[in-house]
Amino acid sequence: MNRRRFLTSVGTAAAAVSISGTAAHAAAPPHTARETARLREWFAATYRSVMTMTSDMGLAADKIDVSGTGTPVPSVQTSPTNIGCGLWSTVAAAGLGVISHSAMHQRLTRALSAIERLERAHGFWFNWYDAHDGSVLTAWPESGDTVRPFLSTVDNAWLVTGLRIAADADPALRHRVAALLADADWSYFYTPYDPSDPVAGPGQLRGGFWPDKPGKGEPTGHHYGALNTEPRMASYLGIADGSLPGEHYWHLFRTLLPGMGQEQEPEGTYVTIGGVDVWEGHYTYRGRKLVPTWGGSMFEALMVPLFVPEPEWSPHSWGTTHQRYVRSQIEHGLVEEKYGYWGFSPASIPEGGYREYGVDAIGMQEDGYNSLGVVTPHASFLSLPQAPAEALANLTALDRDFGAYDDRYGFRDSVDVTNGRVSDFVLALDQGMIAAALAQHLRPGLLQAPFRTGGFFTRVRPLLAKERFSI
Repeated sequence: MNRRRFLTSVGTAAAAVSISGTAAHAAAPPHTARETARLREWFAATYRSVMTMTSDMGLAADKIDVSGTGTPVPSVQTSPTNIGCGLWSTVAAAGLGVISHSAMHQRLTRALSAIERLERAHGFWFNWYDAHDGSVLTAWPESGDTVRPFLSTVDNAWLVTGLRIAADADPALRHRVAALLADADWSYFYTPYDPSDPVAGPGQLRGGFWPDKPGKGEPTGHHYGALNTEPRMASYLGIADGSLPGEHYWHLFRTLLPGMGQEQEPEGTYVTIGGVDVWEGHYTYRGRKLVPTWGGSMFEALMVPLFVPEPEWSPHSWGTTHQRYVRSQIEHGLVEEKYGYWGFSPASIPEGGYREYGVDAIGMQEDGYNSLGVVTPHASFLSLPQAPAEALANLTALDRDFGAYDDRYGFRDSVDVTNGRVSDFVLALDQGMIAAALAQHLRPGLLQAPFRTGGFFTRVRPLLAKERFSI
């Protein structure tokens, strides 16, 4: 690897951005025809990996090992998130001309038929299924450990996202998707706000339920309290369809309150919005004010705006903090840690396993996610809207210096840039984010239509327009 050469040619330019972060990032010049062709090549390989992960039943499995020369075997397990990634990746492939619309219809129909067969509870899907026969997993395939069937708020949000995209892209499937979603009432996960006891009644969503107990089942001990994390997709979906009140958005934390245990003592102010007193707090990282995520990873902040146009509907709040979040990840990798590369998000551990990676200082959790020299390519793809030139250069360097790109199946899941170890795996979640990010970059709005109309336009958009981050 030649990290020094890359840092000189690309990293120095990226590090030269304003440390204060107060000025908007200048728009990068359009990609050249050669660069656009490279992005399309990357998409095609990424979609091949998604199709290779897809079982005969039509469900995208969790992962494949691409280190060998033969055709990889999809893992046994899949999740609602993986299945949703498969749906929107197929719609993106048709929208970019990688497959025909008839092929899209055939693949979506097969997947939808499989989804209709999956066991559910309370209108929602369990967290783990066998991708090959659709049964609910009660033992983990790789270890035999007991799995207690669970209804995850955030994982169901990503499957519903995929279903909405599929229905929008293929009108012939709309009535079937509508039937599936008729019982998916997000109030199931919601604990209404109780002003007399906001700890017990925070106006937030539970992490999920184990439905093997009477009534609603046994809830997780936590709620999803942080705003700038991926579970806000569930919040938006519920607000949009009317199953959650709009005020729920204002009960989510921009930071934890001053004096509470968190990564840094926040600055900010209280404002009253929609009748709710909102602590509009922020962190400061390298002189840059931003709204932190929970752990400091890229996908917490930037997976949702692949679909919901937060920067457009809230340019001075969401748009600004997304921009500064990317700048912070870039500077952490290139300036603070001097890795020569950047982009940190949960992914496969290069040596095997899975863990969270991030920039600890821009996450609320006191013992947050650390970068540890492990760069995750999907993080760069997520940053294409904010830093297209830097993202392309970073990904090109990861391929050139480590062989992180496989022209059969796209980018490997992670690279330890301190020792050159590249993960053997690609994951449906991370490939799904790459596919969506490339689709949005090459054909803006391709996957966003279902989230720009209806309740998203009439209920979610006004909330984002009122947002006033203290940054």
